[in-house]
Amino acid sequence: MADLAKKLQNKQLRKGRVRAKISGTAARPRLTVTISNLHVSAQLIDDEAQKTIAAATTVGSKATGNMTEKAAVIGTDIAKKAKKAKISAVVFDRNGRQYAGRLKALAEAARKEGLEF
Repeated sequence: MADLAKKLQNKQLRKGRVRAKISGTAARPRLTVTISNLHVSAQLIDDEAQKTIAAATTVGSKATGNMTEKAAVIGTDIAKKAKKAKISAVVFDRNGRQYAGRLKALAEAARKEGLEF
């Protein structure tokens, strides 16, 4: 149990370091990604106004395939919602995760749809 607690503590420290440096604005909101064992979700957040501009999640959706494919679907979905909200550039918040696998698939799918970060 001590190993798991240390792992979670290290993730919180990484998350804090990233959040200390980046912040979302109305012109360039923060794209934050949360990946659990079953679901992927992404949000566009304006930190100045403390509002969520757009959100996409696999919870309650009919997305099929493995988690990497679900992440790619969410990436395209959040990019389309950003276009609808007239947002072309975002700040990417990895949420303490390493940029690989599922997170990379989501980011590349969002970039393919025209989102810049």
